[in-house]
Amino acid sequence: MSDQPLVPNAPGRPKDLAKRQSILDAAKILFLSKGFASTSMDAVANLAGVSKLTVYSHFTDKETLFSAAVMAKCTEQLPELFFALPHGVPIETVLLNIGRGFHTLINSEESLNLHRLMITLGSQDPKLSQIFFEAGPHHVVLEMERLLDRIHQQGTLRINNTHHAAEHFFCLLKGAPNFRLLHGCGEPLSAQEAEAHVREVVTLFMRAYRAD
Repeated sequence: MSDQPLVPNAPGRPKDLAKRQSILDAAKILFLSKGFASTSMDAVANLAGVSKLTVYSHFTDKETLFSAAVMAKCTEQLPELFFALPHGVPIETVLLNIGRGFHTLINSEESLNLHRLMITLGSQDPKLSQIFFEAGPHHVVLEMERLLDRIHQQGTLRINNTHHAAEHFFCLLKGAPNFRLLHGCGEPLSAQEAEAHVREVVTLFMRAYRAD
């Protein structure tokens, strides 16, 4: 059978959230193990234990499913709550929590495999690369940018270009350890080393943008 979209459910029809999660879990497994081109919607349906029609009722095409799977992976480690600015909570604590979640996310085996896959496919399918970028890295940077806008408005940190600052923050967190892992020439940091790395990045970031 082809992977052409089927007619989705009528607007407003409730969908089974458990089935949606099963579809996303199956999609992550198949996209990482078989690649994008070799993963069919039939295969996703079979692994998820649902019908192909059910897959299309949640996700209109394979690109939409891929985008949702990438975003779901990011949300596992960096839920929207992480980018909140609770009253009375120190900025350093907020940044540390984001840093820990992001560090865990990018160094997970799933994320490493996904990034390797996108590097391979990038020159072959620019559209797919754009889908990945917008659903993953770009989405996370925008959430961080919005948080830094609020921090700047409070006057706790002085950040004239919050978009660039958000990019700098995540690039610092990646650092050399993630680069080595991506290229298969290093071992993951221990829990103590990872905590020290995140704390050092947050200290550097706050020092660079502190208001005084």
